[in-house]
Amino acid sequence: GRAYVRDKVCQDFKTLGKEDFRTLTIIANSRKFSNATFEEIDHLVREIVSLAESCCTEGADPSCYDAGSSALSAKSCSGGSPFPAHPGTAGCCAHEGLERKLCLAALQHPPQELPRYLQPSNEELCEAFKKDPKDFADRFLHEYASSYSQAPLPVLLGSTKTFLSMVSTCCISAKPTACFLKEKLERKTLSLLTLMSNRVCSRFTAYGKDKVTFSYLTSLAQKMPGASFEDLYPLAEDAAEVFSQCCDSVAEDCMQKKLSEHTAKACGALSARDERIADCCKGKNLMQNYFCIAALPPVPPPKLPEVQKPTNGQLCSEEGPRHAKRFLFELARRHTSVPDAFLGKLYDTCQQVRGECCSAKDAPACLDSKRQRMEEELPRFLEKAGQLCGQYNELSFLDFKKRLRESLVQTLPEASPELLGQLVEQRADFASTCCPPNSPPLFCASKVKPQPHPPCRAGSQPLL
Repeated sequence: GRAYVRDKVCQDFKTLGKEDFRTLTIIANSRKFSNATFEEIDHLVREIVSLAESCCTEGADPSCYDAGSSALSAKSCSGGSPFPAHPGTAGCCAHEGLERKLCLAALQHPPQELPRYLQPSNEELCEAFKKDPKDFADRFLHEYASSYSQAPLPVLLGSTKTFLSMVSTCCISAKPTACFLKEKLERKTLSLLTLMSNRVCSRFTAYGKDKVTFSYLTSLAQKMPGASFEDLYPLAEDAAEVFSQCCDSVAEDCMQKKLSEHTAKACGALSARDERIADCCKGKNLMQNYFCIAALPPVPPPKLPEVQKPTNGQLCSEEGPRHAKRFLFELARRHTSVPDAFLGKLYDTCQQVRGECCSAKDAPACLDSKRQRMEEELPRFLEKAGQLCGQYNELSFLDFKKRLRESLVQTLPEASPELLGQLVEQRADFASTCCPPNSPPLFCASKVKPQPHPPCRAGSQPLL
């Protein structure tokens, strides 16, 4: 409600002071409206800071904030508003008063799945900084926060603060190159935490807690396919709990503290079982150890017996979700080149089948029909996905594209050189984006589409 919003804004303004409040407002709104231009964010920030400056001082008229925020919402709803464009604005503007303000406040852009921020060279940084330090800082805050909008707010605040401190220190240093080298080493952990937490929180937001548990589980399974479900599932649950607690937390060190605790558990449970994990766990910095484990590539699968499929009774029991995850885990560790986007499609199909069949009048007959179709389609689905990403991981990019072209010539002998070229570029682009373990979840899921028939199909891959 109104009083809470005013009290929260004014408390932040008084606690932080005008400049830090302004910085926080740039970051918060750049995260929220991640596709807005700098100019749109700048307009919005000026209005918010002006409102706080006028209405949060001692002795300000109690109606000041309400009147100012009403004027701000009216400006948002006017033609040619200078604020970030949002398709939901018109719907909010159909309301009046507090309802309109709360509706406008709840608007936000979907996050950028592929961060666009590219750090300039030291020379370029210093040139822009010296030209106009304030404008440089504002534009950096906007660009960085909109690119890493899913990283927790405290992580973003810490990362941007240390970056701007580094630039302001090193650009006036007698030895800027040595200064930048030293400062970049010191902020390496925080920089990686920003990148990594943006990735995991993007996935958590896209997937939800249950599916992110599955995604983390299969990632571990492909790094160490010799480990059992019982070894890895508790760690996947623990990681998902960390993300659920820290992705939206404003506690200053939530992500760093909880991820460090999770890493200690993972190292304790897995070091004796896997040499690569043991090497990652040798460092004293638990966050660096986490990054090391996360960056480990999948390994070829060992020889394992045929996967035991869950029975109809197991799938529709109270433990049904766990049985489904166990089955998909077993597939993942036997097909370690199959990336998250494809495994996630199988997970969605399993959820859909359980939802349709376990509540059906004849659940066994429903499940049997789905199972038969899945058994027909699944081997090809896994083989094609594993082949594409296996070749992408093993070959140089040029050799990978050459292999793609050779394969397509055999599959489509009548295709024109132009069509072949388009298909090669399309598949190479898909592979380079979606085969790596930290691929953008929603973007890649949209590229792996089931065919419109039959409805219970395990999945298909128009790109393959």
